[in-house]
Amino acid sequence: MPVESLFDQLEPLLARVSKPIQYVGGELGATVKDWDAAEVRWALMYPDAYEVGLPNQGVQILYELLNEQDGVLAERTYAVWPDLERLMREHGIAQFTVDAHRPVGAFDLLGVSFATELGYTNLLTALDLAGIPLLSADRGDDHPIVLAGGHAAFNPEPVADFLDAAVLGDGEEIVLAVTEVVREWKAEGSPGGRDELLLRLAAGGGVYVPRFYDVTYRPDGAIAAVVPNRPGVPETVRKHTVMDLDQWPYPRKPLVPLAETVHERYSVEIFRGCTRGCRFCQAGMITRPVRERSVETVGAMVAEGVRNSGFAEVGLLSLSSADHSEIGEIAKGLADRYEGTNTSLSLPSTRVDAFNVTLADELSRNGRRSGLTFAPEGGTERMRRVINKMVSEDDLIRTVSTAYGSGWRQVKLYFMCGLPTETDDDVLAIADLAKRVIEAGRQASGRGDIRCTVSIGGFVPKPHTPFQWAGQADHEVVDARLRKLREKVKSDRRFGKAIGLRYHEGKPSMVEGLLSRGDRRVGRVIKAVWDDGGRFDGWGEHFSYDRWTACAEAALAGEPVDLAWYTTRERDRDEVLPWDHLDSGLDRDWLWDDWQDAVDEVELDDCRWTPCFDCGVCPSMGTEIQTGPTGRTLLPLTPV
Repeated sequence: MPVESLFDQLEPLLARVSKPIQYVGGELGATVKDWDAAEVRWALMYPDAYEVGLPNQGVQILYELLNEQDGVLAERTYAVWPDLERLMREHGIAQFTVDAHRPVGAFDLLGVSFATELGYTNLLTALDLAGIPLLSADRGDDHPIVLAGGHAAFNPEPVADFLDAAVLGDGEEIVLAVTEVVREWKAEGSPGGRDELLLRLAAGGGVYVPRFYDVTYRPDGAIAAVVPNRPGVPETVRKHTVMDLDQWPYPRKPLVPLAETVHERYSVEIFRGCTRGCRFCQAGMITRPVRERSVETVGAMVAEGVRNSGFAEVGLLSLSSADHSEIGEIAKGLADRYEGTNTSLSLPSTRVDAFNVTLADELSRNGRRSGLTFAPEGGTERMRRVINKMVSEDDLIRTVSTAYGSGWRQVKLYFMCGLPTETDDDVLAIADLAKRVIEAGRQASGRGDIRCTVSIGGFVPKPHTPFQWAGQADHEVVDARLRKLREKVKSDRRFGKAIGLRYHEGKPSMVEGLLSRGDRRVGRVIKAVWDDGGRFDGWGEHFSYDRWTACAEAALAGEPVDLAWYTTRERDRDEVLPWDHLDSGLDRDWLWDDWQDAVDEVELDDCRWTPCFDCGVCPSMGTEIQTGPTGRTLLPLTPV
């Protein structure tokens, strides 16, 4: 049956809300396909505001890939701000897609990409507005399959009751496989209903269906076991790894936003994965192994992406872009190609020890210098050994001197507060390091207008990392250390105005810690917060720590667990963790040994350049590290 657009009902309300343009759709690069010609229909959601969600690389890749398939339709939906939510409820308007303003509840699948756990309450808002029951157990055959992906999906247990399924790892291949399962099931007349479809998805071991697993608990609150509750369902669910990125050169047609967004550039992922082994970094651990895109593919993607979008900035993305084995060739080739145009290059993620003057010169060839961010993470050498961030203070000074000497006037340094074994002195040392950076910049540039911005985030232990067993620092400890640091920076008049200090208070990190390492019982807390009006918890003006603590206390009353149990408590080796049945490829014993190395301040090298350290990913996943150099160069574009 045709599905009507909701735009005629929505349009009269847009003059009454902030930033109405974000709900209109029709962006350059957007696709609207015939509803009736589609056999499988996806609604893809990034559970945050349009300005954050539209640039998301994962959603854009899947959106373009799905819409290329015959008989498949994909549209996008984002979280609506509370002002529009109120009006939608008042006028009976359902959650809609921005492409054709179709009701989300009419689609076959709702694919939700969770980059952060703080979007969980936004998912509940979207489900409720769409008319989809919040609990998976209450949904019928006419409701979409709610499928989660993204980094936070590596522990989906806190939202397990709200999800029908979750996938771990790279999405390009599995999203097509899921599409084919749904297509076949529908073509057969939907035998067995929703339950049969979920069983087909789960049977291959590539899709996690929480309802097919029972969780039992010990009297002390820890998990006793997580076991399948029906035959044909695997005991563990494995992550997906795309091995040849050159075969998946997406996005080719990037979406160009109508409203201002957090990133406005064409981004090309030059490699995926990281083996630097930073112990705090979930992204680096769960995306192993390293897989590089070739120089030629990067060049072709940039040419097509810039031509299709008109973006004036090209971002070379990865977890550590300067680590690409041919980054020099890529940067020089692109700088040659776009010299004299308005197209500039940026490396949003740059390792201190991989940045050099040649790279700096290529990135600034067109006269525009986008921001440079370096992440020492820890303020002292000792702290950096604990987290395995093998960057010395001298490395940092040499690198920023190169940047300042090449014409940059400002660099940004990123640190974390609340790391395992951290002391006040480790945090206060950040001030001394920032002063050395300013001194080096003034000397290298011969100027006095040198700036250094120090940005500090609260550390949150994440699943599938060596720190998954660590106790999280209490927010009061974090805030006290940050106050002392601010006082130290401001106390020196020679540097106080040259150093900008930005930091996040510790309270949001406590909630993120609850959600990142929580189990299914935390779902009650999320539901209680949402019922109490919780929305957009990743935004400071909407976040309420008091709401979360009160709801946690009420929702977990009678349980032997509380907020501190999930956050500040250190786990022992034998405790069953909520995500132990979800396989990221990392050997659990290796993670534990690396945790002990952290406590002992022992560093571990990058296995790209050294023998294998037996983390387990390559043999268990049937994968391998893929790096150059290939010795090839980027061919120039043929002038039109």
